[in-house]
Amino acid sequence: MKIYIACDAEGISGVFRSPDEIPEIRTLMTRDVNAAVGGARAGGATEILVWDMHDGGKTLLYEELDDGAQYIQGSPPLERLPGLDSSFAGVFLVGYHAMQGTAGAVCDHTMSSATWQHLWINGVMLGEVGQDALWAGRVGVPVLLATGDDKVCAEARALLGDIEVAQVKVGLGRHTARLLPPKAARQLIFERAGASLFRVGRIKPFTLAPPYEVKLQYASSSHLDGILFDGKKRERLDGQTIVYRTNDLVEALTRQV
Repeated sequence: MKIYIACDAEGISGVFRSPDEIPEIRTLMTRDVNAAVGGARAGGATEILVWDMHDGGKTLLYEELDDGAQYIQGSPPLERLPGLDSSFAGVFLVGYHAMQGTAGAVCDHTMSSATWQHLWINGVMLGEVGQDALWAGRVGVPVLLATGDDKVCAEARALLGDIEVAQVKVGLGRHTARLLPPKAARQLIFERAGASLFRVGRIKPFTLAPPYEVKLQYASSSHLDGILFDGKKRERLDGQTIVYRTNDLVEALTRQV
């Protein structure tokens, strides 16, 4: 059984402000990933691929990584979840964060808090959990596990159904959280990772049917001023919002707007 793990930093245990301000972020993220790898192996995974997707793919500490997986690091990525295909049984989203504007969420944002506000595809508002679940769903692979604060765990379950979640902290504000102690957080990730494999075949891939209408609200009108609009495939709705229409899901998910 093959498992794919995508790891971000804002939802990692011990993180309560921007990961760039936390000197030990590489150690924290590596330990959470190791817990997920160990849990997946205990649950029956025979092959595990991990994608380091934070800060240009250079956050995980190579010498400290679990020997039971292979790892992708570096940038720019060839695609959102490089190496993922239909041969995988499921995806783990480790260290994820809630979408922009979520009250009480730690480091809430959607792709870039400096650039984006909100994203909708076919009327469904999506944060990074939803976008990556949709990317995985296009090749028939479901998300089995999400880890992070209580807000992202709730977001993942509301969108994806009865998946496993590992709530390693409670968000009290954008830069404030009530944290589980380190050993308890990693044990929780380990246990939920293993338990998630029992949901293989029960959790369905997240999909949206074409055609795709992508609505993206930017943080400032200045981000749209250099974009050409044809009024059909690409249309500007207001100062901050653009709509892009396509039949190609990859195009819809790779910000061709």
